[in-house]
Amino acid sequence: MSPHFPVCNARDVVRALRQHGFVLAGQSGSHQKWRHPNGRQVIVAVHGNKPIPIGTLKSIVEASGLDPEEFR
Repeated sequence: MSPHFPVCNARDVVRALRQHGFVLAGQSGSHQKWRHPNGRQVIVAVHGNKPIPIGTLKSIVEASGLDPEEFR
């Protein structure tokens, strides 16, 4: 059974990344680069309160190595 991806905005994603050890490494416009001490890297587009599209969220979850449930 495939995991269901939650609907969340950039603030929710950033909160989950911070809780799991990611730190802000840089920003270019509205795109923030988050890095984990083990080398994983994730780019998050911050566009206010707009929900992140499911495909983009799936890419962020896969790059972070976290479980989709941790973004709820």
